[in-house]
Amino acid sequence: MPLDHYLTLGRSGLRVSPFALGAMTFGEDPGGAGCSVEESEKILATYLDLGGNFVDTANFYTNTHSEKILGDFFAARPGLRDRAVLASKFFFNLFPGDPNGGGAGRSSIIAQLDASLRRLRTDHLDLYWLHNWDRQTPIEETMRTLDDLVRAGKIRYVGFSNTPAWVTAQAQTMALLKGWTPLIALQVEYSLLARTVEGEVAPLARDQGMALVPWSPLKNGFLSGKYRRGGEVADSARSAFVGGPTEEEFTVIDAVTAVADELGTSPTAVALAWLRAREGTVVPILGARRVDHLTTNLAALDLELTPDQLRGLDEVSAPTLDYPAALHGSLRRMLQFAGTTVDGEPSEVYPPLLQSDVRY
Repeated sequence: MPLDHYLTLGRSGLRVSPFALGAMTFGEDPGGAGCSVEESEKILATYLDLGGNFVDTANFYTNTHSEKILGDFFAARPGLRDRAVLASKFFFNLFPGDPNGGGAGRSSIIAQLDASLRRLRTDHLDLYWLHNWDRQTPIEETMRTLDDLVRAGKIRYVGFSNTPAWVTAQAQTMALLKGWTPLIALQVEYSLLARTVEGEVAPLARDQGMALVPWSPLKNGFLSGKYRRGGEVADSARSAFVGGPTEEEFTVIDAVTAVADELGTSPTAVALAWLRAREGTVVPILGARRVDHLTTNLAALDLELTPDQLRGLDEVSAPTLDYPAALHGSLRRMLQFAGTTVDGEPSEVYPPLLQSDVRY
């Protein structure tokens, strides 16, 4: 599946590539995790030339430099902006001392969007994400403001990131009941080393027809193949401040490496192929500081894991989910139908029920 075999993003008419390009690394920052303007433009040009069309950034990435790089790139290439799906985010306060400089209130959303549009040198965003949950702002204020911005033509679609499932469900229900613009996608941390999203958020997304757009699909590079037991990590700008994998994480990394060796490909490709095989629409975000980082990631487009390989990776990386997730698994199967099969779902017999035929 090449980049120009597009997917419909959630319950919408927006068509995007199977991998998004993340621009968090565009522009040099004090932490050293970014890249130069020249390299950023090479990465972006490579992605677009290969048929990619979904570019994701945020207002505070590399201290607003990411948005400026994207804006200058598209402004210098007339007509290209209209073929791209450009997404950015709001929430983080860029103005210390101003309590309304960030967050998800009406005035701050409008101000943040106007600033992003100026930096991106465009009159609209194709997708606008709430970057984080604003506990101080009623969710109806956020959703009504986003709907107003859609109606004004300044944004096309709306998504949430890093927001609790119950808040997301409340927002979506409110939007549907009031005729406001609904959410079409959720940007979440999701990888073989970060699967707790499967407890509440992913089931909500599937139920509501929302796409999942995973960030950090290689878990800070842990699944890239650079991390091996007892080995030194080279070429990892993040390793200085994210540390290294735990023993439990190395167990998963070893399994990914074994599948990669079996298939003659990279651990990166295996980890991304696993993610794309998850239920529902899943569009991972690829981050890169060099062009070769991007092309290595794109090898996952040509990889399809076998059912046995997927099952093995599922088992070795199985997450411990919060209550009440456990009650919805094997215990539910035992209790719900008591040994019968309903709608194609078989269940076991819970032992105490074997001792009596009593009907209450």
